Amino acid sequence: QVRLVESGGGFVQAGGSLRLSCAASVTFFSINAMGWYRQAPGKQRELVATITLGGTTNYADSVKGRFTISRDNAKNTVSLQMNSLKPEDTAVYYCAADATYRSGGATNTYWGQGTQVTVSS
Repeated sequence: QVRLVESGGGFVQAGGSLRLSCAASVTFFSINAMGWYRQAPGKQRELVATITLGGTTNYADSVKGRFTISRDNAKNTVSLQMNSLKPEDTAVYYCAADATYRSGGATNTYWGQGTQVTVSS
């Protein structure tokens, strides 16, 4: 079982900050890379940031310098600190995790239910 639960979304004005958190609960799986994605209405889901088990990060160009992804391997959590928010950051933000089944070794990507972030001008 792999369960991901996001929290921290909300409504902020442009220039403000939010911190998103994702807590993973797993049974018979080991979590590898984790990340954040977002999707605006009528648009494709896009990558925001990812972080490997070793802490290597990757960011979309649109959020570089403003967002920071981090993780706590002991707690199986991943966070996204979002600063200098812009209206174009408005979207549903999804937590994702690559998880490997301990017995069979199969790896799949699992998704949280999403949390709404709305940035007003």
